[in-house]
Amino acid sequence: MRASRRFLILAEGSFGQLSSKTANACIRYVPDEVVAVLDSTAAGRTAQDVLGFGGAIPVVPTFADGMQREPRALLIGIAPAGGQFPHAWRAMVCDALRAGLDVWSGLHTMLGDDAEFAALAAVSGATIRDLRRAPGHLDVGGGRVRDVSATIVLTVGTDCNIGKMTTQLQVQAAVRAHGHRVHFAATGQTGILVEGRGIAVDAVIADFIAGAAESLTIEAAHDADIVLVEGQGSLLHPAYSGVTLGLMHGALPHAMVLCGQPSRTTIHRNPWVAIPPLSEVITLYERAMAPLRPSPVIALALNTYDLDDAAARVAVATAERETGLPVTDPVRFDPAPIAEAISSFHRRRVAS
Repeated sequence: MRASRRFLILAEGSFGQLSSKTANACIRYVPDEVVAVLDSTAAGRTAQDVLGFGGAIPVVPTFADGMQREPRALLIGIAPAGGQFPHAWRAMVCDALRAGLDVWSGLHTMLGDDAEFAALAAVSGATIRDLRRAPGHLDVGGGRVRDVSATIVLTVGTDCNIGKMTTQLQVQAAVRAHGHRVHFAATGQTGILVEGRGIAVDAVIADFIAGAAESLTIEAAHDADIVLVEGQGSLLHPAYSGVTLGLMHGALPHAMVLCGQPSRTTIHRNPWVAIPPLSEVITLYERAMAPLRPSPVIALALNTYDLDDAAARVAVATAERETGLPVTDPVRFDPAPIAEAISSFHRRRVAS
């Protein structure tokens, strides 16, 4: 999937720290595969200017400007609530397909099923890659992960869109530095984009979410000591708790890392749902897992992007005092505390 990628990222009117999740992950983890970002509202700036990372990747105002950078593919750079395709972007996707660019999309809307898009791709030889398209022949969950020898670590969250994928991607190199063979199991469209494989579990029929999680966890465990499973949603979220529980029951983690944002006190887009103290959220996740497999929360990852440095350090120290666990912001600070917690847990588990 990654042999010929050279992305022009479409994020028209949406390029920003919270509004272009797919674009941002691609820029952070595979920047050499990005030639430009298309957003007329931020044109003339760089990814570094907009996001605080990404270096000199330019933001261009038009598709024609983007084509001057010789892309091979157009990437839909947003992951909006509901995953619907913005109608205003239709002409730009058509232009990309006419030009022979592959189109990569992580939306719930399957662009490959669109008759006009499919016809244009057939003429130009372009490929439409719908990252959220579920594989066929999935089974229901059945606890098959119990036969896996690798240590499975799942990120869980106080909310959605809070850093569960980012945490796993940030810590994997540090866990490898402890001498472990580590694989990342991507469960969402953006993780699949970065890793090159996986299953978007939120696009799977509800009965098969746990089975999908089983399948990808078992695959990732091949020739691995530790599997870092990308979490989704939150047990607290009124919209996305179902996929969270299905993923927990399918992956059957031996341990969990809780992700939170200190400045966020209510669930995203649901201000009527308050986020409890971290200690209560830890208890919630541990009790939810207990009937299937004891799975302690062994560390916390905080997303402090909207705090200044001093406030971020206070938030980390406060969380450490409240929970008694290792805490860090794995992007802003060193991911080592989480990596060390994972490595230590794995060694204790193997020795027991």
